[in-house]
Amino acid sequence: MRRLPQLLSAAAAVAALAANGGGFSRRLDLLAHFTPIYAAMALAALALIGLAPGRRRRVAALALVALAGSAVLIAPEFTRDAGPTAPTNAPGQIKVIQLNALRTNTEIGKVADWLIAQHPDVVTLTETQPELRELLVRRTGWAIAGIHSPLVIFTPRHYVVMNRPPTDEEEAPSFVNATYDSASGPMEVVTAHLDWPTEAYVAGQERTLAEILGQLPRRRTILTGDFNAAPWSAEMRRLDRASGLIRRDRALPTWPAQVLGRRWPWPFVPIDHVYAGKGWATVKVERGPWLGSDHYPVVVILAPVAPP
Repeated sequence: MRRLPQLLSAAAAVAALAANGGGFSRRLDLLAHFTPIYAAMALAALALIGLAPGRRRRVAALALVALAGSAVLIAPEFTRDAGPTAPTNAPGQIKVIQLNALRTNTEIGKVADWLIAQHPDVVTLTETQPELRELLVRRTGWAIAGIHSPLVIFTPRHYVVMNRPPTDEEEAPSFVNATYDSASGPMEVVTAHLDWPTEAYVAGQERTLAEILGQLPRRRTILTGDFNAAPWSAEMRRLDRASGLIRRDRALPTWPAQVLGRRWPWPFVPIDHVYAGKGWATVKVERGPWLGSDHYPVVVILAPVAPP
């Protein structure tokens, strides 16, 4: 027990320093996704420092190194530009919901009840079961883009056109896109699912997604999805830069929402994200409730920005 503070601080310091090398190594970048854990371990070590007599300076030094290394990765998420904002009474608002519904989710009735009660304008679902698609259509009459895909865009009104940008199919991520009309004009909606960063081909998926977005009028584009990447990873920072859009969620943890099949109320990794072009201002961003999935929903309300 007396060695616990030293072990915690040492492990946190090593992991935090390794994670800071994520920009140079894909394998090290895996560690970066869990940076909040290293910071929590360092704080726990400092709280337990009284259990390490004679080693307090060492524990404190290692814990502070871990905190500093974690801060280097986490701080930019709180200082970056998250785009224009708008008041709650801004005209032309739309509500966008992103959820990885989990293909083995047994609570699809709960998912449908909550989504319908939200009166959304755009719902993007990842890992959608056919039963959930059919239930939502039967109960709402919502239009679908991606009807044969586990990636689905639901909207109250049918899309105007669905032109899939050409891609390198070997490196293309799973994605669905369509053009919709709104009170403020046409808008592009894209939803994507990137694989876990343990896979070497994810870098190609990032590049291809950026190329897809580059073929769209990005000022009015909305991009959502399960990107399996935390904001403090080099992977997420690259996508932030390459997308040409602005990520509207800020350090909003969505995973894990369950552990060993049971609800987990303390997610610690933000991997579900919503981006929007400069033609949209953010009114509100929040996390939704547990719906039987291993992800929590992300709810973003946007309002149009008047053209310059």
